[in-house]
Amino acid sequence: MASRLVLALDETDSVRACRIAEEVAPFVAAIKMNYPLVLSSGLGIVTEISKFAKVICDFKVADIPNTNRLITESVFEAGAQGIIAHAFPGPESLKAIREVDSSKDLFVVITMSHPRGGDFFDIEAFCSLALEVGATGVIAPATRPEDILRIRDLIGSLKIMSPGVGAQGGNSKEALKAGADFIIVGRGIYLSDNPAEAAEQYSRDLEIDD
Repeated sequence: MASRLVLALDETDSVRACRIAEEVAPFVAAIKMNYPLVLSSGLGIVTEISKFAKVICDFKVADIPNTNRLITESVFEAGAQGIIAHAFPGPESLKAIREVDSSKDLFVVITMSHPRGGDFFDIEAFCSLALEVGATGVIAPATRPEDILRIRDLIGSLKIMSPGVGAQGGNSKEALKAGADFIIVGRGIYLSDNPAEAAEQYSRDLEIDD
């Protein structure tokens, strides 16, 4: 059975990040990489980690269409299989990402997992944008399963990745029940004494919840 676990690899040490990526690769659907690791290690870290697992660049791209295009071209050329972008810059900015390579994944942030992270997000409008631009899926918080439930109803069959499990207090069972397809876990895996063992356990727990 395919894993429903995505590792948020927010390490800043490139050697440790690569070691963790290789160890957890058998147990994850993808590795989500944010700015801290790329800024500390260079864009080549995307290439290195993509040797072990599918990489999604969580850059929350949010700029004018041309800038979005340039960022997307760079990460896809480096080996990333997906990118995460904000919806609020509007449809043209998202379309610029999609047009770079429609075979790659585009996930649109609908609302965020931290406290009050959804206060300024228009869920209905952002879901409509994700559908309009042909996104692969969306980001919706495990910390607020009621939002996932609402988003699932609005986006139909698009994929939902849910952050906020573990350190932020989100519950994977509730997120999956509400309609999430993938659960994102970060610190609970990459800060553990045995990341591979932790990833395997999280992945098994998600299978049980299926």
